[in-house]
Amino acid sequence: METESLYNLLQLPKQVDLPAEEAPPQGEKKKYLSPTSRKDPKFEELQKVLMEWINGMLLPEHIVVRSLEEDMFDGLILHHLFQKLAALKLEVEEIALTAASQRRKLAVVLEAANRSLQVEETQAKWSVDTIFNKDLLATLHLLVALATRFQPSLQLPPSVQVEVITIESTKSGLKSEKSVEQITEGSTDKDRPSKDVFDELFKLAPEKVDAVKEAIVNFVNQKLERLGLSVQSLDTQFADGVILLLLIGQLEGFFLHLKEFHLTPSSPAEMLHNVTLALELLKDEGLLSYPVSPEGLTRRLWPADIVNKDAKSTLRVLYSLFCKHKLNAGVDGSPCGAPS
Repeated sequence: METESLYNLLQLPKQVDLPAEEAPPQGEKKKYLSPTSRKDPKFEELQKVLMEWINGMLLPEHIVVRSLEEDMFDGLILHHLFQKLAALKLEVEEIALTAASQRRKLAVVLEAANRSLQVEETQAKWSVDTIFNKDLLATLHLLVALATRFQPSLQLPPSVQVEVITIESTKSGLKSEKSVEQITEGSTDKDRPSKDVFDELFKLAPEKVDAVKEAIVNFVNQKLERLGLSVQSLDTQFADGVILLLLIGQLEGFFLHLKEFHLTPSSPAEMLHNVTLALELLKDEGLLSYPVSPEGLTRRLWPADIVNKDAKSTLRVLYSLFCKHKLNAGVDGSPCGAPS
């Protein structure tokens, strides 16, 4: 099918960037995500949350997902993710190089996933064909189902829905219809993470934020002095994860081999690797439960927020270290509560 006729059929402007796949065979249907839905902030946020969740889960395997649409189709990442989530080993080849072997591998993984999810193949919103053909909607349905089943504490954006254009090829030509498809369920107030002290601080007392930053920077510089390092800007110098990892090592007695992280990261992916590793170390040590909520990484504390220089997220992490080691050092005798 020509792109021209596709635009006319969907009654969309020509400049909209629609996928240019060919029409489905006669008698079959094919779904397209509307361009508006692709650009919806909640839809983009859902992809971001799922990618960071997968990257955190597969950090020990040094696997990094950059696109759910492009990276999930061959079964490799789904294989590693499902094995980790379900704590079982699938009898399938580790590396599949040909399209035929990739499809076979994907079929084994999806069969096991469907059993764990207690979903019949005919009822699933995904299939070997749709996942292998890089169908983003089907991939999201599968990942949301896995996250809901195996990590229900993961905070997915609620009520994510998309407009879907279904095209059917008939003897008389192409027919299309639009519908709305739900990807994530709605949430109640109980499901939403409660605001913490930094939400209130930034909202109600922004003039005090600089004082809190200064106190934490002084604390950090005291701990990094023996390494010959210093921090001038809390907002920018933790974005690549290097100083954060070195600080954790100093405070918690970790020795991190240089092969475990990027000392001079040169790309966002390397920065994300460093920050994800740092947060995993803090989570394993229970440190994120100090002033941050007990859910730790599941409470909107995502590595990408720190890489993107989100001051509130950076403060949450550093303040957890500040609280624990201020108490251990005996700076004062009172518990470390809200910053004042």
